Amino acid sequence: MADKGTTNDLAPVTQVTDAEAKDFKLDTHLVKLMWDEPFFSSVLRTVTKIRTDAIPTAGVLAKDGDVKMWWNPKFLAGLDNKEIKGLLKHECYHLVFQHTTTRRHDPHRVWNYATDLAINSLIPEDELPEGGLIPGKAFKALTDEDKDNMGEDRVRRYEALSSLIESFPKEESGEWYFTRLMENDDAKDAIEGKPGDGEGGEGNGPAVPGTMDDHEGWDELSEEERELVKGKVRQAVEDAVKDCDKKGQWGSVSGETRGKIREMISKEIPWKSLLRNFVGMTRRANRHSNVRRLNRKYTGIHPGIQRGYTSSIAVYIDQSGSVSENELELLFGELRSLAKHTEFVCFHFDTDVDEDSETTWRNGKTPSTHRTRCGGTDFTAPSIHANKNKSRFDGYLILTDGYAPDPGPSKLRRGWVITTCGEVPSFVNREVAFKMKEPKGASLAA
Repeated sequence: MADKGTTNDLAPVTQVTDAEAKDFKLDTHLVKLMWDEPFFSSVLRTVTKIRTDAIPTAGVLAKDGDVKMWWNPKFLAGLDNKEIKGLLKHECYHLVFQHTTTRRHDPHRVWNYATDLAINSLIPEDELPEGGLIPGKAFKALTDEDKDNMGEDRVRRYEALSSLIESFPKEESGEWYFTRLMENDDAKDAIEGKPGDGEGGEGNGPAVPGTMDDHEGWDELSEEERELVKGKVRQAVEDAVKDCDKKGQWGSVSGETRGKIREMISKEIPWKSLLRNFVGMTRRANRHSNVRRLNRKYTGIHPGIQRGYTSSIAVYIDQSGSVSENELELLFGELRSLAKHTEFVCFHFDTDVDEDSETTWRNGKTPSTHRTRCGGTDFTAPSIHANKNKSRFDGYLILTDGYAPDPGPSKLRRGWVITTCGEVPSFVNREVAFKMKEPKGASLAA
């Protein structure tokens, strides 16, 4: 739902009596969620559920050092089973992506729209209550009577917001949607409202749809409370990841969304500083002439010099089976944040390097994880391949469990990324080598 005091299309599809609302039991749906959606169920088990008519729909809120989910029985009783499941997943995503513990952007109503657009991208449309915001989907068309009642200015703003949301791609971040909404003045004004949008005059006619849940109180935490609740939510997410990995069951959470969740976990892993250090020390300085820069020695005669720093690093991935998909996603999550000034070129290897597997990515564009080999492990293969291509690369990383003979010295800077169940090879002396640390409460070996 929108903030208190705003108008919203969201209402139960079915008219609900007081008796039906009184008889509604949320526990039944939470038990079903446990079977169908283990990840969401695991996170929501840590949340205190409060039945109330103080808010019109439902919403998660951090309050008094605890995370609570408030829900209106009359609203939920008017939804079908799929929509209730979608609503529960929606609230869980708000927690997972830290919308309740991150400072809201101003104007906050636009930020409310942005977070719902990001989350509803990840939930099947048939699981969302009618009237929810969905990227790529326009609002309901206005009738001629609606347009007469609303007035020209309000119609323009309504249609501008509708067209903008219809043009949005799915699965972008809340920050991305917020930026795009703020770039369109009519769309922004449609969300925030203007004088005359209330009852009477141009206020008659349909309002723009609001967010599907209540976002009140998100920005009312002290710094101490914010950190306390953030820690609780983070632990709940890590525990959920561990439980789903152990059982091999994630429900409807897509592989791409799992990767995003793992990236969030990976940002808390200490070994990232060693990886960043390796990438940073492998960069080379570039210099080229630039007529816009002054030459200190020959001003006005010769152009100046512009310097920059770039690098190209090869990443060799052990295909022997010792490197799990989860560990690969975790490494890619770290490398993604380093790809602004660094080009990463990935190869698969076992007893030789699969040159056909070469994949290049830069500027945060991460390749998908896949497997092309399944043989033994020979570290000589990537070492020889990298040394032969030293004109292309400034260094290389080998992702492995570490169990193979010494490949000998390398002419190119070499780093070793060891899996959680592996061991740093005894032959590694002055080269950079670090063991991936399992996220607290999660298992990467699955």
